[in-house]
Amino acid sequence: MQILEKQVLFSRKNQRGNRVKSIASKVLSRIYGRGKGWAFSSNDFVTEFNRNQVDNALSDLTKDGKIRRVCRGIYDYPKYSVLLKQQLSPDFDQVAQALARKFNWRIQPSGDAALNLLGLSTQVPGRIVYLSDGPNRKYSLGSYTLEFKKSALKDVGFKHKESELVVQAIKALGKDQASKIPIENIRKQLDMSKGKQIIKDTKSVTSWIYDYIKQIYTEHT
Repeated sequence: MQILEKQVLFSRKNQRGNRVKSIASKVLSRIYGRGKGWAFSSNDFVTEFNRNQVDNALSDLTKDGKIRRVCRGIYDYPKYSVLLKQQLSPDFDQVAQALARKFNWRIQPSGDAALNLLGLSTQVPGRIVYLSDGPNRKYSLGSYTLEFKKSALKDVGFKHKESELVVQAIKALGKDQASKIPIENIRKQLDMSKGKQIIKDTKSVTSWIYDYIKQIYTEHT
């Protein structure tokens, strides 16, 4: 009888182990589908699996080196540099978006963050700021700090994320400085096929910013 009981317990343990592996495999497949650099939390998977299953899967995948824990509750599928022979630092915008999804915040990059995302500032600052309708929060991400500042969000409600990014970057540059930057440098960082949508999307912004946006996209509409 004892032998039979042990066999049953062993079988059940194996079944649970197989289920955990199966869920981890499915979660990993979703992560791979998003591509390298994607940051996420367990919230991104709870519509398909229960939270305990997801948490266990993410823990196992981290231990196996498949994903990386970036900060509390946030992970990423790290990019790897063949030249440097090491994983690259987390993408700060991906981490910011993952936190926003997790806590149901609306966020927008500060001017400096927007400039960096558009490649108009080559230096990553030690402190990257996003404005948020959530509480003030700070997260340490390696060599820099990701900060969320509670603020009355302006220039929100765009249909396209790129609209918000371009508006914030141009505002940060200011009218005089923006006119000194070659338009082509900005175009290289944008999806120019969205020109018509962005022009329509941003028509309510300050006139000089809107004129500059039209100048950026004019040859590609």
